[in-house]
Amino acid sequence: MHSCVWSSRALSPALLPRLFSDTRCCGPRLDRLVLWGSVRLLATAQDSHPTPLPSQARVVICGGGIVGTSVAYHLAKLGWTEIVLLEQGRLGAGTTRLSAGIVSVAKPIAIESQMADYSNALYERLEEETGVKTGFVRTGSLCLAQNQDRFISLKRLASRLKVLGIACDVVKPKDVAKLHPLVNIHDLVGALHLPRDAVVSAPDVNHALAMAAVGHGVQIYERTSVNHVLVEKGHVTGVETERGTIECEYFVNCAGQWAYELGQSSEVKVSVPLHGCEHFYLLTKPLQEPLPPNTPVVMDMDGRIYVRAWQGGVLSGGFEKNPKPIFTEGRNQLEIQNMQEDWDHFEPMLSALLRRMPSLESCEIHQLVNCPESFTPDMRCLMGETPGVHGYFVLAGMNSSGLSFAGGAGKYLAEWMTYGYPSANVWPLDIKRFGNLQSSRTFLRHRVMEVMPLLYELKVPRWDFQTGRQLRTSPLYDRLDTQGARWMEKHGFERAKYFVPAGKDLLALDQSKTFYKPDWFDIVGAEVKCCKEAVCVIDMSSFTKFELTSSGDQALELLQRLCANDLDVPVGHIVHTGMLNERGGYENDCSVVRLSKNSFFIISPTDQQVHCWSWIKRHMPSDTQLHLEDVSWKFTALNLIGPRAMDVLSELSYVSMTPEHFPSLFCKEMSVGYANGIRVMSMTHTGEPGFMLYIPIEYALHVYNEVMAVGQKYGIRNAGYYALRSLRIEKFFAFWGQDLESFTTPLECGREFRVKFDKHTDFLGRAALLQQRQEGVTRRFIMLVLEDHDTELDLWPWWGEPIYRNRELVGVTTSSAYSYTLERHVCLGFVSPPSLDGTPAVVTPDFINRGDYEVDIAGQRYPAKAKLYPFSSLFAQQRRRKDDMELSNFQGK
Repeated sequence: MHSCVWSSRALSPALLPRLFSDTRCCGPRLDRLVLWGSVRLLATAQDSHPTPLPSQARVVICGGGIVGTSVAYHLAKLGWTEIVLLEQGRLGAGTTRLSAGIVSVAKPIAIESQMADYSNALYERLEEETGVKTGFVRTGSLCLAQNQDRFISLKRLASRLKVLGIACDVVKPKDVAKLHPLVNIHDLVGALHLPRDAVVSAPDVNHALAMAAVGHGVQIYERTSVNHVLVEKGHVTGVETERGTIECEYFVNCAGQWAYELGQSSEVKVSVPLHGCEHFYLLTKPLQEPLPPNTPVVMDMDGRIYVRAWQGGVLSGGFEKNPKPIFTEGRNQLEIQNMQEDWDHFEPMLSALLRRMPSLESCEIHQLVNCPESFTPDMRCLMGETPGVHGYFVLAGMNSSGLSFAGGAGKYLAEWMTYGYPSANVWPLDIKRFGNLQSSRTFLRHRVMEVMPLLYELKVPRWDFQTGRQLRTSPLYDRLDTQGARWMEKHGFERAKYFVPAGKDLLALDQSKTFYKPDWFDIVGAEVKCCKEAVCVIDMSSFTKFELTSSGDQALELLQRLCANDLDVPVGHIVHTGMLNERGGYENDCSVVRLSKNSFFIISPTDQQVHCWSWIKRHMPSDTQLHLEDVSWKFTALNLIGPRAMDVLSELSYVSMTPEHFPSLFCKEMSVGYANGIRVMSMTHTGEPGFMLYIPIEYALHVYNEVMAVGQKYGIRNAGYYALRSLRIEKFFAFWGQDLESFTTPLECGREFRVKFDKHTDFLGRAALLQQRQEGVTRRFIMLVLEDHDTELDLWPWWGEPIYRNRELVGVTTSSAYSYTLERHVCLGFVSPPSLDGTPAVVTPDFINRGDYEVDIAGQRYPAKAKLYPFSSLFAQQRRRKDDMELSNFQGK
């Protein structure tokens, strides 16, 4: 038994490790040493005559692991020149060296599965492209389910993968036994088979990528540490290393474990929120009957383990409930070499392995490997340009999936740097989803102790992180908490999901997790009913809020350039608009209030705080007369929803709030109770009547108390975001980050009326929208109401469900909710007609209205009615006609 992986029997750093290469499947490796030498010749600091660093480059990449070499490879493929890659130690001698070598598409979100699928294809062809053996073996994989909930989650994953064109099959336990000879199937209910998953030698793949990059002109320098990144006027200007300075336009932080410290060491600090944890896996010696190299990988997530064949034996690791975070102060590769075995810590995973594969009990252990991995606060990697420094890009925090993601992530980042945005929607991975508030070392340490176990935890819809909470709260948090608020977190901000009435079992409600009808169903239903019949209060203080002011017309001119809708409106008017990119896609969806001639109040979604700020700043001229301020913390926002909202406000302000005196989409600064300067707006984000109150925080508690006291006679109650979601979805309201993203245009989601085509003002995306209007849209946002779906007994739709038309896949849902008005489930999503000869077909009303639609929920298809306008509008019209008939009948009697 070795003390650690860096034993005398491990390959020396001088030759680069090939820990997981299976020579029987890869053939002779003599060519490897010659080829590797050609990369080493570029430079190392310990050479007697090291090659001098270039004085300038277009881009400098820090990190010679598989992520850094992938970025270099893909940039070179896109025609970039003057690419320099710097590695503090030896190429691939960090986490890449110790990778378990599994490439799997079984990922929780679509963009991650897409990246893994691309990586799989890339690694397979690298051998032919470079002549370097990569150890690629198409093994396939098996995701096991020990209970029905896990089986449901795997079925939902299978449905999503099929949308992406990724082969997969839901199989029975007996099929698992046929595919893998060692698996004990007695406690299984099923599995997901992914036939195209693979295993590779990560160091060899890294070597192949480096060789291909060098062949395209990339310069690689080993044993060269980056001290810090030079920044001038918000732009990257160079990199200072221990061997000199390199002037450059772009810098890419692919430093893995040390990406956080590297960001903090720059002249302008860059937040890279990740933290390291120890990760263990076991290697055995060859079994008595050696396991073939093409044996499927097994992922037993309920047992928290994964298993693959390795040199006739097995490699098995996992994600334990009690991970061991590590600090990585400094950036020294020796830290990885000092990682120690911990058999006591690994024992639960060893027990799980023996339960799943009992025949391994007699096998001989080779060694226990301690491999550090970096994790992020939300289990998704960090990608993209940082908000504070132009030209500073990050690709790090792979959450133990670096090998699976590296190929696809490198491709998308290279596209981002080349074209301004990648070819797929990567917002779930965009580093701008985080702010400085998530960069606390204590926060990261506590959060990654939760994140690592969650990688294999069963996650049902609406689950929430438990660590790092109460970081950002409304002034009303304590008051709402005592009234039964159950909380969720968004961008670090606590938001009420719903309010538990007195007498309910709070503990049981918090622990109820299901893919079926949730226990909060009736609670949210009562809140929705109150919103429609009386008045409810929802604390929406988490929304992003900016103020843009100028001495002249500069603020208006900037917004007219950024926004699709017309902002040249009278003072006090509210405009719903998108901020679009050059493709016409939504970079932000917001409401803008004209406070005065040269002052505007911008309201955006909560998680848009960093991204929206960055987008506006990027397009702001360097004009000292133009000022943008983030005022999110200055205002508490209360949403008064319901027909009696005007009565409540009328009593508190002594001002008539009827539509005649306070028209829709209008803002007026008023007194509410004793508080002055309350910005009252006639909108609710739900389609229901009511008002938004933006209250200076020092008045928040007073205004809330007054509203609740006066509202008692009108049946007022608190409500949460689950009620808001139900209301907005049944009204066909699209939300950014759920339904809208950077590839969605206003024309595709029925918002052409929010585009100022009739004005001569140019705005970002105008040319793309004009072309799309002329050619027609090839996908369309629709509403689907499920039929023949039993809310009590059937699985619920949540998001990501495939949409079929006439039994042909045409789209996917983006959000869904139960409509308490329609008493049915409502799904929102996009559909596209099948392409004709490879050319996208135009969506027509007939395509929407005359098809037979179905929504696939975990493999079960449910019929649905598709519409381009809200069903609730239709039902309201029917009710009005019925009421009119009853009234005329009454008058005729």
